[in-house]
Amino acid sequence: MKAPADDHEDIVEINVVPMLDLAWNLLVVFMLVVTASVQGISVNLPKASAAASKIKPTTKAITITGDGTIYLDSFPVTISDLESRLRQAKASDPNLPVVVRGDEKISYKNIIEVLDLLQKLEITQLGLVTQKLVK
Repeated sequence: MKAPADDHEDIVEINVVPMLDLAWNLLVVFMLVVTASVQGISVNLPKASAAASKIKPTTKAITITGDGTIYLDSFPVTISDLESRLRQAKASDPNLPVVVRGDEKISYKNIIEVLDLLQKLEITQLGLVTQKLVK
């Protein structure tokens, strides 16, 4: 008669699920950081207690600097040029996502002008970029 311990075979395997979870999280964080950062344009973002962070690779970034200059991605544009470029982008992607980054020093009027344009173009996927409030 065999001892009860001999009835079971040892199963040797590596559980890779936690490693895959970590890899996916790192990939998502990397994609968000790379997509959200538009190189070459430095603005002081206003602070907020919570910030959403789902940004697609096709997201257009509109940046308004402290002196009122408007950038689409990293190219300076006028408000009429911004309208035509967004209209072209919306034609190829009806659900075009847009994020607006405004320097904390600019007047509210500049942001409203851009938001009115986005409403006119019926762009509904919109995000306002802020920095996380540090306490």
